[in-house]
Amino acid sequence: MRPGHAGLAPLAGSRLAVRACQPPSRGRVRLSAMRAAVTTLVALAVLLTPAFVVAQEPAAPQTVDAAKLQAAIDTLGALDYAKRTDASRLVRRTAPEQAVPALLRAVSEHADGYVRYRALVLLTGFNDPRTVDAMRESLASPNDRLRSTAYEYFEHSPSPALVPELLAALDKEHSEFVRPSLVRALAASGTDPRVQSALTREAGRGEDFFRSGVIEALGDYKAVYAFDAINGIAKLDGPLVDDAALALGKIGDKRALETLAALQRTAPRTMQPSIAAGICLLGVNCGSHESYLSQTLKFSDQNIGFQELLRGAAAGLAALGVGGRESAVTALFDVGIPSRDPTRSPVALALATVALRNTPLMLTVLKGLPAQADAIGLMAEGFDMLEEDFEKERFFAAVRRQYWSASAQSADRRLMQSLIGKLDF
Repeated sequence: MRPGHAGLAPLAGSRLAVRACQPPSRGRVRLSAMRAAVTTLVALAVLLTPAFVVAQEPAAPQTVDAAKLQAAIDTLGALDYAKRTDASRLVRRTAPEQAVPALLRAVSEHADGYVRYRALVLLTGFNDPRTVDAMRESLASPNDRLRSTAYEYFEHSPSPALVPELLAALDKEHSEFVRPSLVRALAASGTDPRVQSALTREAGRGEDFFRSGVIEALGDYKAVYAFDAINGIAKLDGPLVDDAALALGKIGDKRALETLAALQRTAPRTMQPSIAAGICLLGVNCGSHESYLSQTLKFSDQNIGFQELLRGAAAGLAALGVGGRESAVTALFDVGIPSRDPTRSPVALALATVALRNTPLMLTVLKGLPAQADAIGLMAEGFDMLEEDFEKERFFAAVRRQYWSASAQSADRRLMQSLIGKLDF
């Protein structure tokens, strides 16, 4: 996911995309497509992020006037950010028996392609069994956004029956915004020998941008079958070494230690954070390698001119956080909360990555932080930069469910209320 490869190296879940505050009619910019320019765009996103008033949440989903609901759905494609955000908020809080049929109609019938896309994304937050049919139909849509969302859905809800269709799509999906989602959907079905063969092949051919996404997906889904291919890539000079090092750690095969130890001796300094994270993920001397990442982040924060090293350290800690290490997330907050750019943006993005990829861990960390409001604010900055709507919707749905299930005066409900207000969903 990173053709420039000079930016946020490598964030866990690197399909995540930066939203430089563009209106929905413009093309999206994936994080992978703009790594060299990420600092400028991130700063712009933070500056343009509006402040929102926190409104108390209703205690349960609400029934709304049918005309008001339809008007909100029609507004999902508005160029004005506040209008389409308010429209999404209303739809999310509508009772499922009312919202789901309206969203299904919008997905299949609405004249505005962006509204159809947003309706499909919002539909996923209701956990309705009819969603799968809408996703199956969207696989054949000419709308890139709809197909990408459908691939993302089947990544998290894999279906063996769809494997032949997904494999056939490998020959057709060449968009930098769509193909990574397809690859991850296939990686989620990695027990299929046909998938194993196809993805192992894809890791070794084509543009580095696409190969990077394949390598990352193989790591995220612990594809032991691809170990030899990824281990070979890690031994070659080039921009994919850090991707391969991190993927080897995620796969968890201890045979990778020899390769990673050799890279520690020979690889450039800017690649060392990914290597350290990879070794930690293997379960080898994890405390010392996590400490190295934390100290590198602090050093780069305090000494201007080490931005690439800083981004690598933040991304390495994010990978550990996604892998379940609470201390790595705490280290990001410790440096990020009092920071300013150029440190703040990469740390915020790293924390948003953890929130999307390991939501339970992030909520646990937030509950225990004394500076909870500042922590949520930092994480929200990362959310504002990310254009990964499907992943965000999964996070939003999880938070809403916890809000509605928590007792009225509990700390859990207060935290969920703060998240909903600050992230404006």
